[in-house]
Amino acid sequence: MPKLLTRFVSSAAILLFATSPFLSSGCSSSKPIIPAAVLVHEGYAEALKLYNNKEYQAAALNLESLIFTSRATALEDDALYLLAQSYYHSKQYLLATDMFSRLLQQMPSSPYARTSQFMLAKSYEQLSPPVELDQQHTLKAIDNFAAYLELYPMTDSAKIAQDVETYRELLKINPTNTSYKQSYSTATQQFARVDSLRYSNKAIVALREKLAKSVLVVARHYVQLGKYQAAGLFYDKLITHYGDTSSVKDAFEEKITVLIKREKWFDAANTLDTYLQFFPERKKEMQRVKENIAQHIK
Repeated sequence: MPKLLTRFVSSAAILLFATSPFLSSGCSSSKPIIPAAVLVHEGYAEALKLYNNKEYQAAALNLESLIFTSRATALEDDALYLLAQSYYHSKQYLLATDMFSRLLQQMPSSPYARTSQFMLAKSYEQLSPPVELDQQHTLKAIDNFAAYLELYPMTDSAKIAQDVETYRELLKINPTNTSYKQSYSTATQQFARVDSLRYSNKAIVALREKLAKSVLVVARHYVQLGKYQAAGLFYDKLITHYGDTSSVKDAFEEKITVLIKREKWFDAANTLDTYLQFFPERKKEMQRVKENIAQHIK
């Protein structure tokens, strides 16, 4: 046994000595460490390529790790903005709201801030559900479109449209003029902003119509249940907060009907008078209702 043990130890020592040069050589030939900034630039370039090819989900996967490694680098807001856009275009709207919000909170002075505010509103608009469901995302969409209009107003959109047309014609005459090119580019960018402002205004109107219809659905639900007092509260909410929508007419008429069912004749008469002030063209159609209310009051 001692001889076998001695032979084993000797063999092991020889083997270790023989392989040690290879081990040391493997250590000395390790790859050089690539700076983190270089990896960020390479990763962003690859993600941007995927995004431009409309491979939005693949771009998002590449960017999800970059939002951590790109912190405190020149590409921090670029990576965050591109990830938000990738989520939006791959219809992952809730994730898009998170990224656009994060960019606005962490880097409010970023050149992407204006577009991020607009896209945040559009993301919530996409999340806005049917009128029968909870409308929290609809409210957030309205709030963010309103914030965009307030933060980035444009007073003279007609002049901008005229500038676009003017420099377009000038470039036809002198297509190499650098000043014309620059002015045309600036005017075109500003005109794109005009489109986003118009979109925001129209979106707010449409979303308010949805909110009004949502309230009307709830009121009608209570009517079906025979809970007329509760229904009246929702009709009042619609009339008070969404008087500029197309649903207010139905709300007035249905509220009058509910008050009659409850035999609240004075309230019905007052509501009818207010209704006819807003919709005088309905006076003839509501005449029989008015006479019925008057008879009960007498």
